[in-house]
Amino acid sequence: MNKPVEDQLTLVLAGTGKTGRRIVSRLQARGLPVRIGSRKGEPPFDWRDQATWAPALRGVRSVYVAYIPDAAFPGAAAAVRSFSSLAARNGVQHLVLVADRGAAEAVRCERAVQESGTAWTVIRTGFITQNFSEDVLAGAIRAGSVALPVGGVTEPFTDAEDIADVAVAALTEPGHTSRTYDVTGPRLMTFADAVEEIANETSRKIDYVPVTTEQFIATLIDLGTPAPFAAQLADLMAEVFDGRRSHLADGVQQALGREPRDFTDYVRETAATGAWNPVQAATDG
Repeated sequence: MNKPVEDQLTLVLAGTGKTGRRIVSRLQARGLPVRIGSRKGEPPFDWRDQATWAPALRGVRSVYVAYIPDAAFPGAAAAVRSFSSLAARNGVQHLVLVADRGAAEAVRCERAVQESGTAWTVIRTGFITQNFSEDVLAGAIRAGSVALPVGGVTEPFTDAEDIADVAVAALTEPGHTSRTYDVTGPRLMTFADAVEEIANETSRKIDYVPVTTEQFIATLIDLGTPAPFAAQLADLMAEVFDGRRSHLADGVQQALGREPRDFTDYVRETAATGAWNPVQAATDG
């Protein structure tokens, strides 16, 4: 007889990241057993070290599969396929994959999970809203200038809170297997629109500066980003910010029966935390 879901362990990969830590928090709040998949986890998990995979999968019923650095990066699909096959052999019953909308490598990741032999759910996401406050763009906003090679393309920014809610539903409730949810926000915005909303809410002057791909790569390298990673990130942005994601989807409504969170709500809540306050230079006392 199968154990009830609440008696079985969920492994959350990238469990300290933007979506992973929110999923961990929600599962723990329900009193459900969770294993955090990270290089500092117990046991550790590292996508680049397959020797860590089997120990992390021991006793696990379901897995939230988040590839690091991103499911759209070169090599992601091969790693996800190897991991998914191992998970199936180790008795995992359900894989929930988070993947980028419109990216070719992410589509290959989806196929890897779907062909693994386990039950599966796919959550497709766009540019995650919290990148403006919990990732590299946070520093740019605090500095007052955001420079990106995306022009005027529109994007239905995907809130990490929505991703986490859909993932937890898929991991804990029936009815989500063999489903693909395209999770987006409720409206299309340009990056300039997003920066303007943040500037207005924080009563600050924050510029949005369109740049070329070459300028973007050079800036990343100047900030200490390894050149190969900078080039891969720029290639990914060129791929997905060509208009292919400039449409809304109803994944949140399908999975949760509610509307997705609006960018304005995120901006208001985040501004209240002081996350975008400019860093004050130290002065002599």
